[in-house]
Amino acid sequence: MRFTCEKSMLVQGLNIAGRTVAQKSSLSVLEGILCRADLGVSLTGYNMETAITYTVEAEVTDPGVCILPAKLFGDIVRRLPEGPVTVVVDDNYKVSIRSGYAAFNISAEAAEDYPELPDVDAGRGIHIPQAALKELISGTIFAVSENQGRPIHTGVKFEVENDTISAIAVDGFRLARRTYHMESPDGRTVSFVVPAASLKEVEKIVSDCEDEAAFTLGSKHILFEIGNATLICRLLEGDFLDWRKVVPTNCPIKLVANVGDLARSMERVGLIVSEKYKSPVRCVFSDQVLQVRTNTTIGAAEDRCAIAGDGKDLEIGFNVRYIADALRVIPSEEVVLELTNGLSPIVMTPVDEKHDFSYMVLPVRIKNG
Repeated sequence: MRFTCEKSMLVQGLNIAGRTVAQKSSLSVLEGILCRADLGVSLTGYNMETAITYTVEAEVTDPGVCILPAKLFGDIVRRLPEGPVTVVVDDNYKVSIRSGYAAFNISAEAAEDYPELPDVDAGRGIHIPQAALKELISGTIFAVSENQGRPIHTGVKFEVENDTISAIAVDGFRLARRTYHMESPDGRTVSFVVPAASLKEVEKIVSDCEDEAAFTLGSKHILFEIGNATLICRLLEGDFLDWRKVVPTNCPIKLVANVGDLARSMERVGLIVSEKYKSPVRCVFSDQVLQVRTNTTIGAAEDRCAIAGDGKDLEIGFNVRYIADALRVIPSEEVVLELTNGLSPIVMTPVDEKHDFSYMVLPVRIKNG
């Protein structure tokens, strides 16, 4: 095998594909990176859960395939001088790496023992701008459950319904939903749950651009295609929460708040709440003002935030981090706070139709006084 490519492109490929190289595995070949030189050079990392393949433009004069030691090869390439890099692998899997005056010789492995990647039936992919896919993921993934007792909730559910793509995450205490409206109806209705760990890798690959990404659904796996990268992962199986039945509708109290002002108030009061003693913050929704306060073993704090509307002095306790997490990803300057009573969740929804999201946080019981 012999190929030449630009160092910067090879580094980018190794950085992306290397994220799913197994750190420690009973199958030692998974600790390496699969390198296949053909029309270009494809680099693959696979940890038996998620596989990422990144294709680098290269001049290939001798096609071939081998397994390169991921860490050593990556460290060498990153420290090479800028410019073209030439990699040659002989029949005994001895590897020569050259760039400028720098030269290295290392050993590779045969690729016969590398496991085959999951096969996703080639079908019509569902297309979405990369920026929109990134927003769907970042706007929900923080709310996935860490409870392995309900594995289905450790991922994000995607629902494709004709002209919309929704992402939903729940963890038993909160719910996050973001919806993207497609310019052209897709005509399909499908739903699936992607593990959070795999989605975090997708989130790192996509950019804030309008270039399209696509995902293709298989029987047990999903394939994401993003520029020069592809990611394949296994889908989660089970009964996901019927979120439409748990999110309150027609709440009698609707208030409007500035997202930035509310976030800063929560952040200030949250300084007194430690991870060890997760005391709730007490929110009192009055006429045109929200009072937020807490009292913990560390100390006490209170703040006020202007709101539009009359909360009728409704008092509710919340985990401040859950409220802050939702406010951090809301894409608009203002948000509607929908309330029912002191024992019902708060639901945050958009002020206008330009955005489509809902964030629900369950209340925490607070002591009187």
